[in-house]
Amino acid sequence: MENHNPPKLGNQLCFPLYVISKEITGLYRPFLDEIGITYPQYLVMMVLWEKDGLTVNQIGEKLHLDSGTLTPLLKRLEAKGFINRKRKKEDERVVEVFLDEAGKKLQQDACKIPSKMQEKLNLSTEDLMELKETVQKILNKIQK
Repeated sequence: MENHNPPKLGNQLCFPLYVISKEITGLYRPFLDEIGITYPQYLVMMVLWEKDGLTVNQIGEKLHLDSGTLTPLLKRLEAKGFINRKRKKEDERVVEVFLDEAGKKLQQDACKIPSKMQEKLNLSTEDLMELKETVQKILNKIQK
């Protein structure tokens, strides 16, 4: 039997997920302002700190971003001196992204951010891990 009542905001899973995403991103802002990058730029830098020299497409896959969104982010990071982009010699359509010295140094400052966030959220490591696992389970089901 179909329910013809209008959906209520308080009954929806999407709304608290939307709000928490927005709020968590906002909590990162002061820490990222200190090191001179935005939250989307921070995500790109984390990908490159894990593995330098990825292509734009590989970064986009990891972050679920298309090149139209990613390219302006990369341009701004390059203008700040954190990365450089190089066309692959074998195939000039492929652009690889490399950390500059400033981008490598930025990692030292960024290493402090996760503990600052945990302190700000006032959650135990166990609570954070449980939350992350639950969210990852949902994400895995969506992406199948």
